[in-house]
This record gives sequence, C-alpha cells and structure tokens, in this order.
Amino acid sequence: MLIPYLQVDGLTKSFGDLVLFEGISFGVAQGQRVGLIARNGAGKSTLLDVLAGIEGHDRGSIVYKNDLRVGYLRQRPVYPAGLTVLEACFHETNDTLQLIREYEQCLETPGNPGLDELLDRMEHADAWNYEQRAKQILTSLHITDYDQKVETLSGGQLKRVALANVLIGNPDMLILDEPTNHLDLPLIEWLEDYLTRSTATLLMVTHDRYFLDNVCNEIIEIDDRTVYSYKGNYSYYLEKREERIEARNTEIVRANNLYRTELEWMRRMPQARGHKARYREEAFYELEKVAKQRISNDRVQLNVKSSYIGSKIFEADELSLRFGDRCILDKFSYIFSRYEKLGIVGDNGTGKSTFLKVLLGQQALDSGKLDIGETVRFGYYSQEGLQFDTQMKVIDVAREIAEVVPMAGGKQLTASQFLQHFLFPPEKQHSYVYKLSGGECRRLYLCTVLMRNPNFLILDEPTNDLDILTLQVLEEYLRDFAGCVIVVSHDRYFMDKIVDHLLVFNGQGDIRDFPGNYTQYREWKTAVDSRKVADGKQHTADRRSEGRSETVDRRPSTVDNKSRKKSFKERREFAEVEQCIASLEEEKATIEAALCTGTLAADELTEKSIRLSAINDELDEKMMRWLELSEIPD
Repeated sequence: MLIPYLQVDGLTKSFGDLVLFEGISFGVAQGQRVGLIARNGAGKSTLLDVLAGIEGHDRGSIVYKNDLRVGYLRQRPVYPAGLTVLEACFHETNDTLQLIREYEQCLETPGNPGLDELLDRMEHADAWNYEQRAKQILTSLHITDYDQKVETLSGGQLKRVALANVLIGNPDMLILDEPTNHLDLPLIEWLEDYLTRSTATLLMVTHDRYFLDNVCNEIIEIDDRTVYSYKGNYSYYLEKREERIEARNTEIVRANNLYRTELEWMRRMPQARGHKARYREEAFYELEKVAKQRISNDRVQLNVKSSYIGSKIFEADELSLRFGDRCILDKFSYIFSRYEKLGIVGDNGTGKSTFLKVLLGQQALDSGKLDIGETVRFGYYSQEGLQFDTQMKVIDVAREIAEVVPMAGGKQLTASQFLQHFLFPPEKQHSYVYKLSGGECRRLYLCTVLMRNPNFLILDEPTNDLDILTLQVLEEYLRDFAGCVIVVSHDRYFMDKIVDHLLVFNGQGDIRDFPGNYTQYREWKTAVDSRKVADGKQHTADRRSEGRSETVDRRPSTVDNKSRKKSFKERREFAEVEQCIASLEEEKATIEAALCTGTLAADELTEKSIRLSAINDELDEKMMRWLELSEIPD
C-alpha cells in the first residue's frame, strides 16, 4: 500500500470576486510523479504557493505526512541582494541546513551540550559534504562562479540556482513550478534524467510535454474548477481526456434535448405542493446546470490570412558580429526560402536571440550584408516585449491593434472572436490587464503579434509561461500559417511539431544546418557521439594501422565535398583530429570518474568542473571538423 504524503480536501482560494479553485481534493502518495495541468489563470502557481504555505487559503485542509521533507521551486524565485551564489544555496531552510546550524550553535555554546548526538546526526545526514554537493549540482547546471552576486544573475541563471537549492537538500517530495523555463535543451534533458533516477515523490507544473511524458506517471487536470486524475503519463492523459470530453459533450446534448421537454412542463405546471412535482422541479434545476454548460471545442482551426509574401525573403551574405572575445556570427551566409519553417537551437549564450535582432535590424553588424525582401512583414514575439497599459481592458488592447482580423477565404473575425480562439472567453476579455496571470499576459501579447497580419513570424521562446492548451492552439495556427517562421525554443515537443529544419548554434560563430526536427537531431547526435567514442577507442588500439573502412551517415553540412578528394594537408589534419578526439575522450572519462567519487576537495572540484566544460566545448568543435573532413573522399 502506498504511503500518503499529501492530502488536499475541499480547498478553495479566491482573490476578491475571482475564484481560482473551489472545493478541490486530491492526494499524492510516496513514489508518485504527478504533473498538474490547467489553463493559464486557473491558479496553478497559486495552488503550489498555497501547498507550500506561502499563500493562505479560504477553506479546506492540507495535510502532509509527519516529518516529510518538502522542497519547493517557485516559478520566479527571489533572493535578498548581496548574497553570492553559494550563499543563496544556504539561504533556504531545509533539514540538513537546520542540522548544520544546530551543530554550529552547539560549538558556540559553552560545554557543547548534545554534541555527540549532533555528530551522529551530521554523519547520518551526510551534512559534512553539503557544500561539496551544492557545488556539484551547480556545476551540473552550468553555474561555476560561486562568488557571483545573485542580483547580477539573469532570470535563467537565478532559476538554476533556485533549482540547485531545492535538489541539494535531497527532499522526500519535490514541488516544482515550471522547472524547465529558461533552461536550455541539454539542461532540460539533464534534469529529466535526474528526476527519472531520483526516488523523490514529485508534484510539478510544466508546459514541456516531452518532460511530462518521460517523468510523470500521473496527471492531475484542473478544468472549470474541477479536478480530474489520470493514472498515466501525458500521452495517456491526452487519450483519456478526449474520451472524457466526448462523454461530457454527449451528456450536454442529451441534457439539452431533455431540458426543452422539461422546460415546457415547468411553464405549464402551476406550483404544486405534491412530493412528485417538487422532486421533478428540483431535478429540472439540476438538469438546467448541465444543459447550460458549453460544449468543449479545443480543435479550433484558425486560418488567418497572412499578407502576400514574394519569392525573395532575405539573403544573409557573410554576416559577422563579435562582442569582445565572444563571436556570434562568423561570415554566416544563408538564403531563406518562401514558406520555410526554421528552428534555432543551442546553449544559452550562443547568440540565438542576438541573431534574431540582427534579422530585424535591431542589432548592427560588424560586417556583411542582409538583404530583406520588399514584401516581408515581420511579426516579432520577444522575451522582453511584454508591455501593456495594465489599466486597459483585454478587449481594448486587442482593438487598438485591429477591430477585425482577415481570414482565409475572404472571411473576417472580430477582435473579440479572435481572442476567443486563443482562450479568452467574453468575461475575461472585459477584465483589466492587471488582473491577468503571467501566462494570460503572455497569451495576450501573442495575440497582438498575430493580429497584425504578418507574413514572417519570428518567435523567441514563445512557449515560456503558456499553458498546454494555448500551445496546442498556437501549433495549429503555425502549421496552417501561409508565411515564413523562425522559432527559438527549448520546448522539444513544440519544435518537433512546427519546424522543417534546424540551425544549430554551437557557440563562437559555429552554426550548422540540420535537415530535420529536434528529435531527429538528437537521435543523429547521439549516434554520432556513440560512434565517435567507439572510433576513438578503435583508433587508439589500431593507430599504427594504415587503413580502415569508415561509414558516413546523414549529417548536417554547409559544404558539398563530394566532387573532390582529400588533400595531403586534409589527410594529415583528419588523423590529428581523430587522435585529439581520442585523447579528449580519455581525459573526460577520467575527470567524470573523479567527480563521481565524492571525495574531491572544493578547489579540486571547481578546477575539474571548469576543465570538463572546456573539454566538452573542444570535443564539439573537433567532432564537427571530423564530420566535415570525413565527407571528403580519400
């Protein structure tokens, strides 16, 4: 029998006349990995704040198992200014930190009362290695400057510090609010693997559907203030939710048919005192509640008419851009095709957002030429572009952009109808902007971009803070969009649905074109990495052998090398690159083994972590050069 960790009964929370959730009940037991799904504005983050004791609630009960250690990651973590990264990891209270503070207080007390017991507890909790564990997890999350002040961190860096803070304490139960926001793709995959291997019970809000599918074994959905539970992952949830909606819609249709008959009886029947008549009258009012529910229609197609786009889109010719030692573009050339849907991926800091600003003319180049077609009308959704007059109503924000939106086939939608397609019902449209949740503001911003009738959409992290239902609407919109699209996103599911191919930003101006979506890219890269390791080992064993056969698989390339043979210089470089890869792989394996021992001193840990990061960067560079040379016949 599963041990109950958390039981919520009859929970209600409101802000003034806005009821977020009412009388909801659910439980989380040991070992469960629960994903919480709801529309923006339904109170997901507020619910997690209530469960964590940060927010109060109106009615209901929240009961945790005694002595349960709970770690909570807020959607937007806040730390006092002046703390360093490492100090921030000691700022939040958890059982281990509390024990460390008790120990330090004991040492400062004359006679050291209870010291023996505290020493045993410190040993049992492995508290002596707390700082070392903190540094290991921070390094895994690509945070290596432990003395950096928290107020100088970016939003993504701060989220990673907060995530490390939660994981370091090794709690029994994790409550995570959008843990993948602001993480790049390798870090999302690292966190996914970490949580999959962890024994911690999990309650999580995330819009990352692959993450939900791979990590969670139960989905809880809040829909129309009602809780629905699905004992399976995200794919199972989609299937069962569809069955629930179809059954509910059938019930509404049946109720409407019966309602018309009963309504005639109510109008004809004088108020009777008989028991049977009163029973039928009460049943009528219950039937009326069902009949007046709206039939769900989440598969709305929004065929917006985009403005005409000519055959010439844009041509980039030898673009170069540097910021000091950091290279963003290095003689980058590209010709964009009509109706192309391009995804851009890469680690944080490789220049993805800067590249978009170059295309839009917001960032000057060091050299090179960018030629934009005369018919191109950009629609730009940026990470920083969310600016509204909060005293305006939602509908007035939309009407300032356009009273009507042209649709395919000569049809039109009013601003109000367009907002309804993006899940703003009439009552929400007449609400003030300041009453919207963060996700609802993002959704409204997206609407203002799409309503301008662009033919070239540039979307920089459009999935952050959007709920899954909005993402589904946006995916349908982009699939039918008769124009060009560039998407920068860390949402793997979203990228797979939308893009035809990828530009992979490897850093320092190294940009590669991959002909496929993100999942295909990861499969290819995993296969290449595995083969690279195998080839490196084989080359070490047979390095005196003069020849060997090689297999070249499908890979990204910007140069056609099939029409020529390797030069003497390229043959020599190819051999040198292979030797270098083998040597780097061997050094990497040695460092990783040392990091896993848990016996390194703090300075050794820092030194090896920095070296490991440098090795990974060098391996990526050498691998890409190896791939280029391997395409040229001997």
